[in-house]
Order: sequence, then structure tokens, then C-alpha cells
Amino acid sequence: MNIFGPVNSRRLGLSLGIDLVPGFCTFNCVYCEINRQKVRTCQRREYIPTVDIITELDRHLMDEGETELDIYTITASGEPTLHNGIGQIIRHIKNHSSKPVAVLTNGSLLHRPEVRQELMAADIIIPSLDTARPASFQTLNRPAAGLDIDIITEGIKIFKEEYSGKLWLEILLCEGINDTEDDIKALERAVDSIRPDKIQLNTVDRPPLEAGAHPLSRPQLERIAARLPGDVEIIARGQDPGPAGHKTARPNDPNEIIELLKRRPCTSDDISLTLNYEKTWVLTTLERLAETAQITLTRHRDLKYWTMAKETNERRKGNKEPGTK
Repeated sequence: MNIFGPVNSRRLGLSLGIDLVPGFCTFNCVYCEINRQKVRTCQRREYIPTVDIITELDRHLMDEGETELDIYTITASGEPTLHNGIGQIIRHIKNHSSKPVAVLTNGSLLHRPEVRQELMAADIIIPSLDTARPASFQTLNRPAAGLDIDIITEGIKIFKEEYSGKLWLEILLCEGINDTEDDIKALERAVDSIRPDKIQLNTVDRPPLEAGAHPLSRPQLERIAARLPGDVEIIARGQDPGPAGHKTARPNDPNEIIELLKRRPCTSDDISLTLNYEKTWVLTTLERLAETAQITLTRHRDLKYWTMAKETNERRKGNKEPGTK
């Protein structure tokens, strides 16, 4: 399924997700939580037929409607701007809906004029900029060959100058990797140059595939937030109880839990809030899925997370590098 949800998003409200790229990314970040082996590449192509995505979207809206939706969110189990039909998909939504469209991207391809142009019709773009230092960039984001953090930063800056919508810059910090004094000073300069409408400061939340990715504490995040220029919001777990659920009851569907866990590990509370399912039913369903070996339980930061069973061994290995392309 390329369309998932609607899900309750802490940042965006009730969101219908559109997943454009299965397992291909320009980065292989040490903190990545996506339950899929990724291939690093900068090649833009039609990873999933654009017509199939649009057909699935139209079918979903015909069956479910969009009355309750707050927003459409274009994302990927990888990097969505690798899909060369992203502009067509954004325009299709805008031509058939009054709801806003957001795009979550790592920002790595915004230096390309054609990518910037394809994103212009969206209402909110949320690129990432975890570091502005080349050494930290290589360690943390582990980019595909040919990507340069200075060029990426300049691409985000140019996009902000050309774009009439909202640009929210997400920064994710990992302890001991991109939280040094030199890193924060470099981020201060980069953020001041880009001038985003909002900065969303984050840290490692759910269990990453890499064992060495560790979160910052709330006081550490607050000290760094105070130094960054502009409107800074800390979005790490525990800072926001999340948006209200669906306005009307939805039929319980175990497949929606599976689709959610394919994309990221979740606690039972995450699932209940995100899908607006009753907690008791969620727990019973999780136990049943575990009995059939489809999912499994893991612990991270004193919380119990459910994940797809085939991914568990990969998380326990912790440091295997996916193949490159």
C-alpha cells in the first residue's frame, strides 16, 4: 500500500500519508527508524508508477472521503524527492482537494532546480538539516556518493528564497555525533542563512537500526534551542501529547497496524493514538500478530516497541551497512 492512514501526527494533525519511494534514499542515517533495508542513490526515477499512486489515492478518497483530514503528507520509506513524479502527484491533490499538502524530505536534492520547481505547489515543506559540518554529515547521515553538505544547505536556502509556502526545518541531534560546540555554531550560521519559518528540534526517539545512535536529554535540547535563531519548537517524544483523534469512529483493522509497523517501530500507545483505536483492542491484536510471528517486541529507553519480526534481527545486529548503489 502506498497510501496509509489517516494517522494522527504530532506536527501536522490528522494526516493521510503518501509513500512514494520504497527503500531507496540519498542517505543512510545512523538514527533511521524505517523498517526497511535501504539502497543509497541519487537517481531520480518513477520508483512506483505515478498513475498507480494517483489511482490508489483517488480510490481511498472515494471510499473514505476527506472531511476529517487536516492535511496530505507526502513522505517515503526512503527519500520522496527521488520520485520524479512527485510534482504531478502534488498537483493532482491540489487540483482535487482544498486540503493542504506537506512534503517531508531530507533536503538533499533541493540544489537541483527541477526538484525545487516540482515542490512549489505544496503548502508546507519540511526538509532536514541535522548538521552543517562535513565530518558530522558523513558520520551521521552517510550520504550517497557526490552529495556535499554545503551544496545541500545552499539548496535549502535557495528554495526558501523562491518558495511562497511554509518551510519548517527539522534538526535531529544524536549525542556525541552532531551536538558538539562546533556543530551547534555551524548550525546557527546555517539556520541564520536559510531563515526557515520554523525550526523543529528533535532527537533519537524510536529504536534505530543502528546501536550507536543515542538521544539528547530535554535540558540539552532546551539549551541548544535557545541558541538557534528564529522560532524553535522541540518535537522530541514527551513534549507534545499529540493531536485529538479521528472525529468519528473507525472500524478496527489489523492491516493498518501492520502498515504502520512496516514504516516504524511503535509502542501500543503510539498505535492507539495514531490510528485512534481502543487500547484494549490494540493490545489484543498485537498479541495475536506476535503469536503468528508477524511482529515482535523490543525495548528502547525503558519503553516497549513493536516492530515487524523480520526486522528484529537487523536491529539487534545494529551496525550492518545496507548495500549501496
